[in-house]
Amino acid sequence: MNVTAPDGQIAPQNIDSNGPDENNFSQGSRGDKRQQQPRREKFDVHGWVILDKPIGMTSTHAVAVVKRLFSAKRAGHAGTLDPLATGGLPIALGEATKTVPYVMDGRKRYRFTVCWGEERDTDDTEGRVTQTSDTRPDEQTIRALLPQFTGTIEQTPPQYSAIKVQGERAYDIARDGEVVALQPRPVEIHELRLIAHEADGRTTFEAECGKGTYVRAIARDMGRILGCYGHICALRRTLCGPFDESDMIPLAELEGLCDRAASGGGNLADALLPVETALDDIPALAVTRADAARLHRGQAVLLRGRDAPNSNGTVYVTVGGRLLALAEIGNGELIPKRVFNLTGLTASGRNDERV
Repeated sequence: MNVTAPDGQIAPQNIDSNGPDENNFSQGSRGDKRQQQPRREKFDVHGWVILDKPIGMTSTHAVAVVKRLFSAKRAGHAGTLDPLATGGLPIALGEATKTVPYVMDGRKRYRFTVCWGEERDTDDTEGRVTQTSDTRPDEQTIRALLPQFTGTIEQTPPQYSAIKVQGERAYDIARDGEVVALQPRPVEIHELRLIAHEADGRTTFEAECGKGTYVRAIARDMGRILGCYGHICALRRTLCGPFDESDMIPLAELEGLCDRAASGGGNLADALLPVETALDDIPALAVTRADAARLHRGQAVLLRGRDAPNSNGTVYVTVGGRLLALAEIGNGELIPKRVFNLTGLTASGRNDERV
């Protein structure tokens, strides 16, 4: 296994690929002696990796793989993708984890195919068939239904979902054979378009929706209204917040970049997007180095002069073109809420210094 040094190069180190460091036991002249492997070194890595998640991989596993490739200290993702799904899984490394909510609150776009004639308990191909029908809807009938699934609608999440019910995940309860009592909730579907309708009983759609929308539930509910039942048989996320398909990197390409970096022919920083990419919808405010020093210590800054902003709300603060903090403007003051320490490997491929 290779680990990433702060300058983006790869330093070889023997690591157990099965997960956390484990202990080896050897027997000496005085009996069994416990010999621990060297602890794996981790580094400060800051930025976003927009993984083009392959089918069959869980989001949790994808985060673990990316974190390991970068030897990063911290990592998380901005919105779960089912194992069946492919496409954009934004993975935050280091200080980018502080911006995850801004990506999760953004719009999502999915391209998905519905197979008519069967409803399944998971609402996708992985589940058990619960209802069947010989009826197949025609394209005109499906198109006439789409306005019912556009705008703010009430949607009951799938039985197999990550929603918590009395402290337990719904999918854990469902796997135990119990029926999960999930309540409908409002979700926003900005657009739902029919892309292709095939004679074999499959229809492909594209949906752009807000936070908390389940595409599997759209397929389930359309099938029930049409009287033919349906479930998702293909699903791909093409947009997640500010990140679209042009930002995605396949896992094989990321692993190849890691291998090239190990031989000095590449830099893992090339796969990173800057932390502030997640903040595209938030106004930026540049400050002086003196004000930056105060903000970095968690102190408010008084806004004055003709260049002072006259609005309130959240801004992201920069100094010398570099991200410094998320802050709130109110009552003539700039109050820091999240301060970023971008020391280590960043999307620029150089070591940043603390302010």
